[in-house]
Amino acid sequence: TSAAGIGPTAMVGKPRPPFRLGAMDGQWVSADDFDGPVLLVNFWATWCAPCREEMPMLNEVQAELGSAGLVIVGIALDDVARARVFVAQLGIDYTILVGAGDVMATGLAYGNQAGVLPYTVLVDRDGVVRWTYLGALKKEALLAEIEPLL
Repeated sequence: TSAAGIGPTAMVGKPRPPFRLGAMDGQWVSADDFDGPVLLVNFWATWCAPCREEMPMLNEVQAELGSAGLVIVGIALDDVARARVFVAQLGIDYTILVGAGDVMATGLAYGNQAGVLPYTVLVDRDGVVRWTYLGALKKEALLAEIEPLL
């Protein structure tokens, strides 16, 4: 992992914290719904330029590695209507959860003390946090972290 943008390491090696957040269709989704696959949790917002830039790449990674057992979940600190329009414009296929205070609390639980976006957490098949990254992701660096866990 490169030093630039590396996330806070406090969560690495710890169990994935629980969450229960609303999806864009109004359904409640919990962390336990993602037991089994490798899970990439990406905290973002429509007003965050680096978030907007990396989401199409995350969509590609989901398409390429979904069959191998990767699930990407985007957690937006945003308004549901705004997030829905944005996700539709970009053609994002992975699960998007949206909220405000609950999303901020989830980000904190996942180690993002600074509250900076984007923030990404990689969780292995056993539900253990393996990597955190603060800032915009580069595809090659991301794949280097995900592939050994698949």
